[in-house]
Amino acid sequence: MLLPFVNFNGKISSSNEPVLLSDNRAFRYGDSLFETIRVANGKVLFLNDHVDRLKRGMSYLQMNIPEQFSEGFFGQHIIDLALKNKLASDARIRLTVYRNSGGFYSPTNNDVSYLLEMESLDFEGFVLNQKGFSIDVFSDIKKMQHPISSIKSGNALVYIMAGLHKLKHQLDDCILLNDKGNIVESISSNVFAVKNGVLYTPPVNEGCLDGVMRKQIIKIAQENRMAVYEISILQNVLLSADELFLTNAIQGIRWIMSYKVKRYFNNTAKLLTDKLNEKVNAS
Repeated sequence: MLLPFVNFNGKISSSNEPVLLSDNRAFRYGDSLFETIRVANGKVLFLNDHVDRLKRGMSYLQMNIPEQFSEGFFGQHIIDLALKNKLASDARIRLTVYRNSGGFYSPTNNDVSYLLEMESLDFEGFVLNQKGFSIDVFSDIKKMQHPISSIKSGNALVYIMAGLHKLKHQLDDCILLNDKGNIVESISSNVFAVKNGVLYTPPVNEGCLDGVMRKQIIKIAQENRMAVYEISILQNVLLSADELFLTNAIQGIRWIMSYKVKRYFNNTAKLLTDKLNEKVNAS
């Protein structure tokens, strides 16, 4: 549920009040970036990684990066917004940064504005899904391999089309492919395959999002002496893996139960979820 207050350029206002004009470049061209950030147990999780990815994306898109854009700056704004919204549970934060109005495809300036929105969650901590996901491959539109593929831009049409495919076929998620036909990610998550206790995930240069939770799970696995390989993953891995699971910053790990006739275990997903919660609670 979207909470009643937002932060627009440092000013807290009602989420029912309009803050964007019709010539907004995020609306017109998708000229924007966003981060979805988890608040758990009153703590803003992995904010440094989110801010780092945001600033890397802004730099690539040639947006001017305000000096105040830092972990401390956004962290304080998030805490202030949580207090204003009387947040009583965990939350999802959406931080959107967009280039200010002016020009058509060619901008007339590179200054930016930002918007913080907050949505309450009905669960605390990272909870592994009890029922495993049923998935399929979405192959109608491939995700191209280029630098923008690794950042969270406002242009999400490929994910929307995959989402429509998911709804049409009554699935829980879909696997996306790159222009080589290799596995890249899912609609809103990175993908991991497990075989004989070893983790495999596509490298960022294959076209997947440089996920914040992906980074954490790789670290946690390595800290627990699990081998992790960032390599190209062919579609036949879906039928040979012992486990498949998805990762994102809001939900943590989602384990996959089935792909066509294939069924999977979830032992590694359970272990990593426990280790993730231990890490968050200790921070």
